[in-house]
Amino acid sequence: MSQIEVKKVIKALNASDGAGVKLKRSIGTPQADYIDPFLMLDEFGSENKDDYLAGFPPHPHRGIETVTYMLSGKFEHEDSTGSKGKMEPGDVQWMKTGRGIIHSEMPAMSGGKLLGFQLWINMPAKLKKNKPEYLYIKGKELGVHKDSEKTVKVIAGKFEKAEGPIIKHNVEPLYFHIILDKGKEFNCNVPNKHNAFIYLLTGELKIGEKKHFETNNSNLILLENGNELKVKAIKKTEFLFIAGKPIGEPIARGGPFVMNTKAEILEAIQDYNNGTFAKY
Repeated sequence: MSQIEVKKVIKALNASDGAGVKLKRSIGTPQADYIDPFLMLDEFGSENKDDYLAGFPPHPHRGIETVTYMLSGKFEHEDSTGSKGKMEPGDVQWMKTGRGIIHSEMPAMSGGKLLGFQLWINMPAKLKKNKPEYLYIKGKELGVHKDSEKTVKVIAGKFEKAEGPIIKHNVEPLYFHIILDKGKEFNCNVPNKHNAFIYLLTGELKIGEKKHFETNNSNLILLENGNELKVKAIKKTEFLFIAGKPIGEPIARGGPFVMNTKAEILEAIQDYNNGTFAKY
């Protein structure tokens, strides 16, 4: 067994997306451009309604998966496949955009606190032209492990006896939401070749055995490859642990499209402009 250590600690950057929704971006930045297979990670949220009421009006995607996890607030989803749903605290939306989807995510609330995450996962070339798939997961469907020291919500993968609803996925993802009491530990095994990171929402962590930079709120903690993760909470801490098997293919980006070549990006733009983008 090899101990997982910290590779780099990165502070999330303030940004905005959609119609001006304020967020903190940690993957998809100059310091963490692409952590194969993960393309982007945003923490979106505010207690000021003016920061989120404009939402994310209809927009296209191709070649990626988007995973939205709500902690506070409510959002309504609608897309070109006919899928609709209202996300509430604890819910997950896992969308495989494949060859093309147009969707919107708009707040279903007129005030209050909004907090959530959106993760983009790359798709291998062989899946990028598949028909889109939309999976809506209620919070009560997540696997949950709870003991006197911690709570672990499992969206994908397995921790102890708690198993998430996402199974048989090509990148074999682990996606855990963990609340860890002060002075307590979270330990888990990770496939050796998976790329992995921790996103620290609140608190402070000590990871592995080696000394590393202090961790603070809204830090992305990139991890070295290994198969044994050992985390200790310096104070009560809430964080995400996410890992996945690298795809190992070239990527070309064009805003909401991620393909393997620039020519495929130009094709996606042309399809969108001529109205054939989301025709199934």
